[in-house]
Amino acid sequence: MTTITAKTAAEADIHRLPPRERLLSVARDLFYRHGIRAVGVEAIAEAAGTNKMTLYRHFASKDELVAEYLRCLAAEKAVIWDKLERDHPGDPAAQLKAWVQEAARNVADPTSRGCALANAAVELPEKDHPARCVIEQCKQGGREKLLALCRRANIKQPELLADQLVMLLEGAFMCRQSIGNEGPACSFVRAGEALIDAHSK
Repeated sequence: MTTITAKTAAEADIHRLPPRERLLSVARDLFYRHGIRAVGVEAIAEAAGTNKMTLYRHFASKDELVAEYLRCLAAEKAVIWDKLERDHPGDPAAQLKAWVQEAARNVADPTSRGCALANAAVELPEKDHPARCVIEQCKQGGREKLLALCRRANIKQPELLADQLVMLLEGAFMCRQSIGNEGPACSFVRAGEALIDAHSK
C-alpha cells in the first residue's frame, strides 16, 4: 500500500474544522490524488491530525467514508445547473453552450486527475459497495438534467445529444489523462458545439 503522510493532504488549513469535516477534507484530497484503494484509514487519520477511533466514530467503515466523500462531490456538481440558469436566465440554448464551456474548464484544469466519480467507479466495481449507488445516481442525475436542458433548448433529438455530450465529456477526461493537453481533449469545445449545432438544425 502506498505510504502517504500529512504533507500530501490539502494545502488549505483544515485543522480548525470539526473532526468529521476535517476527515472528509483530507480523505477527499488523498482519495483523488492517490486513489481510493491506495489510501488506508491510518493515513487519513494521521493527515487529519486525529486517530482511527475518531474516524470510526464518525464513519462506520472506510467504505462509508468513501460514499460520503462522493456524496459531497455530487452535491457540489449539482450547483452548476443553478449557475447556468442564473447566468443565462430563460435562455436554454445559451445554457447548453455554457455547459460545454464549464465542462471544458474542468477538463483543462491542470490539477485535475479526471472525473473523481468516474475514477471511483473504476476502482469500485462491486455493485454492493455503498459508493456504487452514489456514483450511479450522480451520473444518471447529471445525464437527466442535461437531457432536460436539451429538451428546453428545442433540440430535435434531445436524448441522442445528451448521450453524445456525456460520452464526449467522459472521453475528454480520459484523453487528457492518457494523451495530455495537446490530444483530442483540447477539441472538446469545438466538438461539443458542433454536436449542438448539428442537432439544432
